[in-house]
Parts: sequence; C-alpha cells; structure tokens
Amino acid sequence: MSKISVNGKAQEIVAPISITELIKLNNVAQPEMVSIQLNGQFVNRDDFDGTQVSAGDELDFLYFMGG
Repeated sequence: MSKISVNGKAQEIVAPISITELIKLNNVAQPEMVSIQLNGQFVNRDDFDGTQVSAGDELDFLYFMGG
C-alpha cells in the first residue's frame, strides 16, 4: 500500500493507479465535471487515463462553480 493525499486527507492506495481509477475508487460525484491538480499542477482531462498516481503524491479534486 502507498500513501497519498486527496483533498488534504491521507489515503492508502495500491500504486500505481491512474487518475481515472482513483476517481472511481473515491466515488467522485459528477466525474465529468471534476478538475484534478496533481502535486500543484492541473492535469488535462485527456491525460487522466495515462497519468499514474504514486506514493507521496498530493491530489485535489476541484469543482468550478459558476454563479
């Protein structure tokens, strides 16, 4: 098991895992609307399948709301 941080909370995963798999693992509501920051850098949605999350990574699942 590897430790990562998701939205500031520690989480254990079996690494490596893709961002797409991590979204599913976390039961993210409206996954088509979520933006991902990996270690402070935004990840292009087209790269979710090919971007691997590893031990020590920090991710933020972000939703941008219009008003």
